[in-house]
Amino acid sequence: MTTNEWIKTNTYHRSDFEDLQTLVNEKEKRGLTISLCIPTLNEAKTIGKEVVIFKSELMNRFPLLDEFAVIDSGSEDNTLEIASSFGADTYLASEILPNLDEKRGKGENLWKAIYQLKGDIIVYIDADIKNIHPRFVYGLIGPLIYRDEVKYVKAFYDRPLAFSEGVRPSGGGRVTEILTRPLFSLFFPELAAIIQPLSGEYAVRREVLERISFPIGYGVETSHLLDVYHELGMSAFAQTDLDQRVHRNQETRSLGKMSFGILQTFLNRMKTYGLMNDMPDINTVLHQFQVRENQFEMVDQNIIEYERPPMITIPEYREKFSRDEKSQNTGKNKEK
Repeated sequence: MTTNEWIKTNTYHRSDFEDLQTLVNEKEKRGLTISLCIPTLNEAKTIGKEVVIFKSELMNRFPLLDEFAVIDSGSEDNTLEIASSFGADTYLASEILPNLDEKRGKGENLWKAIYQLKGDIIVYIDADIKNIHPRFVYGLIGPLIYRDEVKYVKAFYDRPLAFSEGVRPSGGGRVTEILTRPLFSLFFPELAAIIQPLSGEYAVRREVLERISFPIGYGVETSHLLDVYHELGMSAFAQTDLDQRVHRNQETRSLGKMSFGILQTFLNRMKTYGLMNDMPDINTVLHQFQVRENQFEMVDQNIIEYERPPMITIPEYREKFSRDEKSQNTGKNKEK
């Protein structure tokens, strides 16, 4: 399949799946269960609206979701109290598989959701979406319900950035266009067809999620795409246009930290795949600058993309879900 053919056959618009009753009927016909996970850290301003909309529209009105959980990294605001009050199941990531050493990061929450949640399909949605709508879920689930060969569905959208004076149209996806897409274009050109590879909204079959490793930090989405592509090829992916996502803007320095983590993950994968055999050890200290009283000061931050191993290698998980580790065929990365 050429890239243009993949784009034509595996790219959808959320309106393709907006008949929710038909979607529910097909889900039940196929005997699928679906879980929604929202990873959080200090998201009290937006989490309530997300819970209300998803719970009312996709569980009560149309039973598309079987389970809805918020998994938190240790919020210092009342994120969990708000989510619980509106009907979401709430968990602290540190209390899931507590025998493991404690790690903090979005990827940690996503990884532990595989153990905590029960669905055949897990949908991940970021907690900071200002224009939240049921389409953020049903648009991702649709291709998985109708096409058995599709394993992993990514969201894409227009991304206006929210500023104090209002909303300004923008191409968005700055790290994608400056770092990730150029890297994909150089080394894995087929993956460049995924319009927003770093989007925080995606839906994946459990059989895939349990067999890939998870960076706990910025590199988690990149690692997913590389590992699934490496094992299953482009035919496993689909993407859905969700129209628009309004979110808070991030400072350039924060984007630098994100890029640094993503690049670590990318280079580690290149080494794992045998594509960069003579690569030296990677430095994990990011050097940035700030100005204080007209003097430039170097600011150093140690950013280590620690990885959790494939969940199927965890004995508690295999026991809970009656899984056989010998069937593992995706995600050969070791815990780093």
